[in-house]
Amino acid sequence: MAPKPAVLRFGTDGVRGVADRDLTSDSVRALGRAAARILGPDVCFLIARDTRASGPSIEAALADGFLIESCAVESVGVLPTPGLAYLSQERGLPAAMVSASHNPYEDNGIKLFSPGGRKLPDEVEARIEAEMASLPEAPAALGSPGAVVRAPDAARLRYLEHLVECLDGRSLDGLRAVIDCANGAAFEVAPETLRRLGVEVTVLAAAPDGRNINAGCGSTHPNSLQAAVPASGAHAGLAFDGDADRLIAVDEQGGLVDGDLLLAISALDLKSRGALAHDTVVVTVMANLGFRRAMEQAGIRVVETRVGDRYVLEAMDDGGYSLGGEQSGHVIFADLATTGDGLLSGILLLDVVRRSGRTVSDLASVVTKLPQVLASVRVADRSGLDAADSFWAEVAAVEAELGREGRVLVRPSGTEPLVRVMVEAPTDADAARHTARLSGALVSALGDPS
Repeated sequence: MAPKPAVLRFGTDGVRGVADRDLTSDSVRALGRAAARILGPDVCFLIARDTRASGPSIEAALADGFLIESCAVESVGVLPTPGLAYLSQERGLPAAMVSASHNPYEDNGIKLFSPGGRKLPDEVEARIEAEMASLPEAPAALGSPGAVVRAPDAARLRYLEHLVECLDGRSLDGLRAVIDCANGAAFEVAPETLRRLGVEVTVLAAAPDGRNINAGCGSTHPNSLQAAVPASGAHAGLAFDGDADRLIAVDEQGGLVDGDLLLAISALDLKSRGALAHDTVVVTVMANLGFRRAMEQAGIRVVETRVGDRYVLEAMDDGGYSLGGEQSGHVIFADLATTGDGLLSGILLLDVVRRSGRTVSDLASVVTKLPQVLASVRVADRSGLDAADSFWAEVAAVEAELGREGRVLVRPSGTEPLVRVMVEAPTDADAARHTARLSGALVSALGDPS
């Protein structure tokens, strides 16, 4: 009898690993079976994927797991994660996205959504892991590939229509934009949607070959976009990641507009129209101090969560807030979407530009960002962090020196022997100096892994 496949473990954004090594057909099939047992039974699962070479085989194994447990499967093909989440919400069906987001093509992953388009809470993921560990042997006859219904064109069109509807009849006529699709899931729907809205679009990195997703392009590598926007005279640039759930924008001068700046622009616009629920925006601990100051000045309350868009969304749900997101470019408009949506964020940014008649750089100037340095420090034993008195004494000393002109953030990695140390300070030199000081104190307190 073949050994049982390894149990896949959920991280901060689903299951992720190297395709065919960490994510084998057997382990992915087992995940599908366990998810069907917990989220089913006898329901239809929607499946989408990004453009990685390993996507079709992982999708097939996942579908097989669903079918074994008597669930129906509908494949919507290559579609952004937020597009799948929207279809899950609209149709009230559970869904699975095959993607590793901004990771290189060798990696892949699976994000699961409950009926209604929400990412699974921790306790449901724990139940799926436990179910995987206790699965009985699979039946000899696996699900038939012919049992999978395929409707990619209809799904892409419905998502496109939803995005257009988000503007309530307004158009973006007269605007020019350069978009970087990261050779990923948005390579078709992003240009189609923007053109439908009237934008004159120049498209970069929209020729996926299975291996070039995120390769020197997209939200993690916006250099080409930064050069192309001012060279073309465009009003803005939009860079997506591999599954298009995040956006990094570029202003008309080629300057970067990250998640903090996008949130600030949106928060001020929504507040001016009376549409910012409770005059509050939700961010993670990574949000820049300059963002917090700008919001305070504008009379907007900031609610803070741990890192991860799922925690931002949980806080938004708990408080009834309409806007939240991360510095990395996940922006959640709760009245319009159940998850971060890079294409929606880009459309709404262009909408502000058109309605206000202002440039992106002018809109973003409301935030004066403090220099921020982040170090990932390898230590021998991160479990001793809370009791590392000598290190925390150094943290207190740095915080006293910075006063209200900066801040320190320390957080252990959940998956690696690392502690992340971030310092914001008035100058780059100050931020780098304090980060180096704290990194050294951390290794002294917790040991050098080498």
